[in-house]
Amino acid sequence: MTDEALSRFAAIARRAYRFNEGPPAGEGRSVHPFDERNVHPDIAKVSQQLFDDGHYAQATFEAYKFIDKKVQILSKSSESGVKLMMKAFSEKNPQVQLTALKTQSEKDEQEGYKFMFSGSIMAIRNPRGHEPGMKETPTECLDHLSLASMLLRRIEQSKGV
Repeated sequence: MTDEALSRFAAIARRAYRFNEGPPAGEGRSVHPFDERNVHPDIAKVSQQLFDDGHYAQATFEAYKFIDKKVQILSKSSESGVKLMMKAFSEKNPQVQLTALKTQSEKDEQEGYKFMFSGSIMAIRNPRGHEPGMKETPTECLDHLSLASMLLRRIEQSKGV
């Protein structure tokens, strides 16, 4: 059996397994889990096929690589990862400004997002990039993609601050 044929068979087997693990007949899902979770369309573009094929950790990894690249472009920086996030979202001199930074509350919000972005890279993306064979459940993946979607939407809302 060729590698391509084996890969296709494995994908079919994963889909069949997930189909059998779903809700009882007549109570099936009418929408994709990404729609239920309101996963950002850009995150879906890089993660949905991987998710559908059962590659949950890889789907998460790709979503956070996308976030990293998006921040890199917006900040016009060659940095990546935690270092990029800490610099890009700094409350003192941000490259990606999320709030007006006029009040203490706005400065605190900027700082909080700095830690959310850097923390998600450190705790979610990095282990999937450095640990071979990392496994993740569909629910864990959807939770991670929901957070990535929220972070991406927050960047989009900041334009024109």
